[in-house]
Amino acid sequence: MAAHFNIADMYEIVADKVPTREALVCGEQRATYGQLEQRANQLAHYLASQGVVAGDHVGLYMYNCNEYLEGMLACFKLRAVPINVNFRYVGEELLYIFQNSNMVACIHHREFAPHIAVTLPSAQTMKALVYIDDDSATDTGNIPTVEYESALRAQDGRRDFSERADDDLFILYTGGTTGMPKGVMWPHKSVFFAAMGGGGWFHPDGAITEAEQIATRVADFPIIGIALAPLMHGACWWYACIQLLAGNTVVLNPARSLVGEEVWDIVANEKVNSISIVGDAMAIPLLDALEVNPDRWDLSAVFNVGSGGAVFSQSKQDAFCRHFPNVFITNAFGSSESGNMGMDGGEKKGQGLGNVVKSEFMSVITDVEGQPHRHVAAGETGIFSRSGYIPVGYYNDPVKTAKTIVEVDGQNWLLLGDEARLEEDNSITVYGRGSNCINTGGEKVFPEEVEQALKGHPDLFDCLVVATPDERFSSKVTAVASVRGNGALCLASIQEEARKHIASYKIPRELHVVDEVPRAPSGKPNYAKALEIALAGKHKCN
Repeated sequence: MAAHFNIADMYEIVADKVPTREALVCGEQRATYGQLEQRANQLAHYLASQGVVAGDHVGLYMYNCNEYLEGMLACFKLRAVPINVNFRYVGEELLYIFQNSNMVACIHHREFAPHIAVTLPSAQTMKALVYIDDDSATDTGNIPTVEYESALRAQDGRRDFSERADDDLFILYTGGTTGMPKGVMWPHKSVFFAAMGGGGWFHPDGAITEAEQIATRVADFPIIGIALAPLMHGACWWYACIQLLAGNTVVLNPARSLVGEEVWDIVANEKVNSISIVGDAMAIPLLDALEVNPDRWDLSAVFNVGSGGAVFSQSKQDAFCRHFPNVFITNAFGSSESGNMGMDGGEKKGQGLGNVVKSEFMSVITDVEGQPHRHVAAGETGIFSRSGYIPVGYYNDPVKTAKTIVEVDGQNWLLLGDEARLEEDNSITVYGRGSNCINTGGEKVFPEEVEQALKGHPDLFDCLVVATPDERFSSKVTAVASVRGNGALCLASIQEEARKHIASYKIPRELHVVDEVPRAPSGKPNYAKALEIALAGKHKCN
């Protein structure tokens, strides 16, 4: 059978080339490419025996573990679709994703059995459940679930699956900042080129043009990379795929939370070369651990620290450079809907969140109600947009799909949530989520830009910026922040720091100091909770 731009096809090509090379490391779990291939085949055969067929949706309801990626590959081998389930969901949220995705099977950690038991009577399409044992000793008797290793044990490890296609689906559920999660429907070929670099991240010849060429992107020596977000988050899931399709080694953090010292222990022990984080929420505890423990670890193998999916402030990038003077720092723009939208080269510091190069497939498009969409002229603002390799829409949500994918000049464009401006030099300055934009006295303020400015304050650990009511200006810029160590914060001190970086109308007029700034497990901001804190006023600081 011919190979396609299908993740299962390309993984099998890589596994055949380097079967004995280490593919996955998660705590005490280790697997070579050959072992991962065999176990994924066994799981695929088990799922098929339970009635899972091409196009069916299978939930991955787990913490970080090797089985997560085994489950992904098993689904792709069957042309089924893995569905990432947020392990913090309970009750209505869990039921929503089970129902909205039309899930027919679910692979889960044992401790989640009680949550599934509550949800299962309303999950009409569920055919099969498989649990991964953990140290919870949770009773699984209330649901018809089968232990993972016993399910695999009786199955054939050979590869005997039907031909796959470029347009088999990869669905990524994204929570965003408001509302219930949305399932972004990516054809394999599109997500491979848009989010995974088309196999070209680690090779001078760049992206491949034929699926079989993926074998030529496997280097003689693997790059060992660690992704610190949970696999349920697209940034980590896609990074793992990038590594596997390059014949590299994926290292996962097995802990349920990010502790700087624990991460650096893993990095040192596994001789990690590349570290992938999601913005400042992950950068801060890593940097703090380095400050408190000088010379504790041999980190000489590290040559890259990269971020994507959240604000990676310049102050934190500079801090990494001080600790790793020979390491290159990457700050990528993108989202679950867009894949990678370019890297900030740092040429326009102080303007927005960063600046990327405009291309044939990246532009800025107007989104004004009642007016036709068009490409902006130099100096105009609009919505950061992508064409070419894009998703086909949101699963079970045609209304949201129609608002997000629009036709301009005969070509489909995906409108992202980020507002941007086309510069005179034909580059694009990205400002941040338009939906979070603060209008204060007629001036537009993007929270992410203010947050980036505030994070240079030596006593500020983390912060989010929201709009709160103001009698004079309708809305005012308000910061919700947490303190570093024994430091102290006051409104005047954060205003002084902000004045060094941003215009006066963007400076916070109110400060609320909390123990922990609200964020999702992935590090993404929870602006709704931050606004709730600010409006309650219990943590207001003068």
